[in-house]
Amino acid sequence: MASPSFSTANARQPVALIAGPTASGKSALAVALAKSLGNGIVVNADASQVYADLAILSARPSADEMDGVPHHLFGHVDAAEAHNAARWADEARATIAAAHEAGDVPILVGGTGLYLRTLLYGIAPVPAIDPQVREAVRALPVAEAHAELAKADPDAAARLNPADSTRVARALEVVRSTGRTLGQWQSATEGGIAGDIALTPLVLLPPRDWLRGRCDQRLVQMFDGGAIDEAEALLARGLDPDLPAMRAIGVPQIARHLRGAVTRAEALEQAQAATRQYAKRQYTWFRHQPPADWQRHTESLNIDSIKELAIILRDRLLTG
Repeated sequence: MASPSFSTANARQPVALIAGPTASGKSALAVALAKSLGNGIVVNADASQVYADLAILSARPSADEMDGVPHHLFGHVDAAEAHNAARWADEARATIAAAHEAGDVPILVGGTGLYLRTLLYGIAPVPAIDPQVREAVRALPVAEAHAELAKADPDAAARLNPADSTRVARALEVVRSTGRTLGQWQSATEGGIAGDIALTPLVLLPPRDWLRGRCDQRLVQMFDGGAIDEAEALLARGLDPDLPAMRAIGVPQIARHLRGAVTRAEALEQAQAATRQYAKRQYTWFRHQPPADWQRHTESLNIDSIKELAIILRDRLLTG
């Protein structure tokens, strides 16, 4: 079909965004939208789907599911690397610019809120932390670190869970190393593209029971479809267990199974439980964090509703 023409009244180029928790139907909707547009491309915004080693366990779209639509930033990072939001945002900016140059419409798809926020609204320019400061802070028991944070940055201490060792340490090391609180740095974000594009966002927030059932069924399909072999191949590489890919849902649970600590059925149940918890956190984030004017879709998806939503999104993109 011929590619649609966009209104020239708004000089900003169009970008679609389909966000929401895992298993909510984002990928299928993105492909339907791309095909409806005729010149849409899908750009991954999921932190796990960037890893080449996690095709199955990250639910990366298969060639059949892509259905001839160009997909970008999927499986392009080796598991030995620690990908992050800043690097992804740089890649996404370049991909979006190239799409616009080619006359295509980028469709951002994913459930990693930090990635999307960094791309759209920028990242805090926090300088590198002094290694000695970091070492000293990370050596503190979390209760002591939180007590020190309460003195140095009371707002952060009040906001953070006192048992969250990672975030407490991060806030404390920033204020000790830079003399400014993390909140002060975060108020000076830079590099966001939200003001330079015409964004058409949609957040999928389907009924929780439907979503939980989808999560559980997808894990069954993953285990039946080669997830154990995929995890075994990854584990055989002997990578640092703290790398993001090594901590992806399914990998630790299958690792315990391969060591003989749990049965296959138990590993599946544990992975399902972890996925449900992850989906719950994503659901909460996408329910409250995006701007109020971002459209939310709160019904479950099926073939017919995906087609209908794709047409609605296409029309919104066309009218700017």
